[in-house]
Amino acid sequence: MSKLRVLSFTVSLDGFGAGPGQDLEHPLGIGGPEAFDWFFHTRTFQRMHGNGEGEANADDAFAARSFDNIGAWIMGRNMFGPIRGPWPDDKWKGWWGDEPVYHVPVFVLTHHARAPIEMKGGTTFHFVTDGISAALSRARAAAGGKDVRVGGGVSTIRQYLAARLIDDLHLVVSPALLGRGEALFAGLDLRSLGYTCERHAPGDRAAAHVFLRKTS
Repeated sequence: MSKLRVLSFTVSLDGFGAGPGQDLEHPLGIGGPEAFDWFFHTRTFQRMHGNGEGEANADDAFAARSFDNIGAWIMGRNMFGPIRGPWPDDKWKGWWGDEPVYHVPVFVLTHHARAPIEMKGGTTFHFVTDGISAALSRARAAAGGKDVRVGGGVSTIRQYLAARLIDDLHLVVSPALLGRGEALFAGLDLRSLGYTCERHAPGDRAAAHVFLRKTS
């Protein structure tokens, strides 16, 4: 069976996966871009956005591998866009322009139904209203035996962790301090949930890359 994975997910030094006040002007929350600085400089990020080569360092190697063998993604409504409540119209199609970076089916958790959106490059956004298990089942079917990646945000990852559905997590610890925001592990006992730290490695701009795995 394919694995459910969290890959290259940024966590600030004080444990926040996003800053406070996420909106159209601050998609990563206030102060959030500082935490993601490690990624913005990588060759992987720069090539995604057609901006040149970028840095081919240890951080880039981890970022590039995080796209290997991924057949589908799952994300929360907040990661898809800043709109809350019922969809006012069909104009908003995500942060990524006409050709998103995913190139596979993406399943968006929401309480409000919406028709699928087909984008250039193979990305289709599907909107799932019946919970995390239904989204995972649909993502695994779409992935065709490849792994499913949970992109975020924090609330979505926390739900899958609490349900013990995530097989492994690659967390990128940023040297930034956000002070407040969305705390990834608040109230979660990862040891009791069966997770252990398998290994860790230094980054270049990142403070560390930490790999957790569900062992029981």
